[in-house]
Amino acid sequence: MKYLSFFLLIMVTLASCKNETKVTDEISKIKMPVHIERFDKEFSAATPADLAGLKANYPFMFSKTYPDAFWMNKIQDTLQQDLSKAVLKTFPKTNDVEKDITSLFQHLIYYYPEFNKPRVIGTTSYVDYRNKVIVTDSIDIIALDTYLGPDHEFYLGVQEYIRNGFTKGLIVVDLAGAYADSYILPTKNKTLLDEMISAGKRLYFKDLMIPFKTDAEKIEYSTAQLEWAAANETYIWKYFVERELLYSTDSKLPSRFINPAPFSKFYLAEIDNESPGRIGAYMGWQIVRAYMEHHKDVSFKDMFNMSAEDIFNQSKFKPKK
Repeated sequence: MKYLSFFLLIMVTLASCKNETKVTDEISKIKMPVHIERFDKEFSAATPADLAGLKANYPFMFSKTYPDAFWMNKIQDTLQQDLSKAVLKTFPKTNDVEKDITSLFQHLIYYYPEFNKPRVIGTTSYVDYRNKVIVTDSIDIIALDTYLGPDHEFYLGVQEYIRNGFTKGLIVVDLAGAYADSYILPTKNKTLLDEMISAGKRLYFKDLMIPFKTDAEKIEYSTAQLEWAAANETYIWKYFVERELLYSTDSKLPSRFINPAPFSKFYLAEIDNESPGRIGAYMGWQIVRAYMEHHKDVSFKDMFNMSAEDIFNQSKFKPKK
């Protein structure tokens, strides 16, 4: 009987690998070339004679509230010129970014056939890092000046945990996150568990849409931070359970364990400074993964619509030891 169970496990594993390979092959055959339109270049080089054509091609980039003189003054603004030069230096070409976005779009249309490829526009934003990417039904806008590298001089004064996300390799991660917000309906989160599973669903969406990115990149951790989280899962879980935090509605818990932060707030001196922020999101991710691993007959779309409590109760989640 023991050997039969082992044999069945091997067969299931092989079948799963074969299916994953088939899916990967089908996705790779989808024709979805992406070209990033460099509005940033065109805008920085524009003359008064070019402005009408630029506005016709990119009407969504120009508010009708402002006259042409406003836009010409902006083009000639010293800070705008410095931003444009810095972006051009970091992004003389965007082939690698376009390759990533092409793969993201291939995955999106495979899983969501109704997806229509949008125009992808590169721009500058005076380093508006709270809006690094904007996703709509027909247009995706990327603020290229928020991806110049974490040590760029423009980011002096920005906290390190935020600056660490200012790398070109994370453009597609941020786009996938924005699409997750579009495709996963918002829920009324009351408890910490609600918040954890909600964040976990969005990270699982990235598992599906950008599998070519590492787990560290998906959650925007360093390799060391991801290793710390994996090594301490049992301790973290014990902390949440013993303090009865999972079903707590304390409004401070999201800022302690879900929202971006330099570290998670256990209020324990020996652990706080070692921990990465968003550790609750990481744990929610593992719960969602555990659920999907044990329920291969459930589609991810159906899972996205399930309650946090149902996902948790049926996940058979066990933290790594």
